[in-house]
Amino acid sequence: MTPPRIPQIPVVVLAGFLGSGKTTLLNHLLRNRAGTRIGVIVNDFGAIEIDAMTVSGQVGSTVSLGNGCLCCAVDASELDTFLESLTRPSARLDVIVIEASGLAEPQELVRMLLASDNPHILYGGLVEVVDAAEFDATRRRHPELDRHLAVADLVVLNKTDRVGEAERERLRATVAELSGPAAVISAEHGRIDPELLFDPALRPDGEEMAGQLSFEDLLRQEECDEHEECDGHGHADHLHAAYESVDFTADVPMDPRRFMAFLDSRPEGLYRIKGFVDFGAGDRDNTYALHAVGRFLRFVPRPWARGEQRLTQLVMIGAGIDAVALHEGLAACRAEPGPDAPDIERAMWGVLRYAPEPAREGDGEADEAEVDVPDTPQRCNQEAAAEA
Repeated sequence: MTPPRIPQIPVVVLAGFLGSGKTTLLNHLLRNRAGTRIGVIVNDFGAIEIDAMTVSGQVGSTVSLGNGCLCCAVDASELDTFLESLTRPSARLDVIVIEASGLAEPQELVRMLLASDNPHILYGGLVEVVDAAEFDATRRRHPELDRHLAVADLVVLNKTDRVGEAERERLRATVAELSGPAAVISAEHGRIDPELLFDPALRPDGEEMAGQLSFEDLLRQEECDEHEECDGHGHADHLHAAYESVDFTADVPMDPRRFMAFLDSRPEGLYRIKGFVDFGAGDRDNTYALHAVGRFLRFVPRPWARGEQRLTQLVMIGAGIDAVALHEGLAACRAEPGPDAPDIERAMWGVLRYAPEPAREGDGEADEAEVDVPDTPQRCNQEAAAEA
């Protein structure tokens, strides 16, 4: 019998220098989480308005809030300890956000996450927030910003309402050059769609129901009172961060070599890929869950359910991506009809190097595969990228 897989919680690293708007972005995520239970790890609550946190004044410890936010004040040495606490099933979290300021260099946090033995976490990407109005001055003051951008998976060019159109385009070009294949999105007041970073939680009917308004409801109502045009929906309907979501479905198995070549050459700006892949004769017993964020890539096989339709279903999320080109690229990955290729098992090696090791007899669960340095820069893992 196949052992049940341990649910894994994505951990997103949120970085940015003082004044970039990182705190504002974090508050926006918490106010517009739409039922998603978010765990936040920060080292200084300061101006972070995590609902009742500033009212209660509780800092320096784990604090559980009734609305689903759970927040910790930590330093780098405590990171593993708090991750262990946050990933307990009783916390029922859907995503964890680490606010990197004051903890460590963001790439060091990424290394720690990738090297963690905690089977409950999944790397969710490094998000770097930069201040459009103060970008050049920040770069002069903190030359390490270039290094941070180089290892980011997603860059939020914030406060774009404070610069003119020509300056905005210049900044986008500069940031894109420094950040390489990372997606770059523009934002005002840290307002980005939370679905860019994590999937909305699907819960049983009534689980999130409460007999009174939560702090989240009150905050949203307060925003609506201040902005009558929001028509009761707050800022979630007025997001300024443009991104694209592209769906792809195929009822023909994917050729593993062609599919890995597609991932190797995926275009700049493609931030996340998620879904399931059917490799046909490469592994007739399993479908492969795909999780790709920035440079990080992983496949997790699971047995096909009885009667389940064998499809490849993917969702791609990014900024400035060409939907037509993505569809054409994936369509070209479909396996040719006819007899199975004699080296199909060898062709699967490129996929399996990014999959967990199979469970050994007597083991309770599978071991995670090592995240090594891949063949191509586009598929390199975040740890290797951080060394650049």
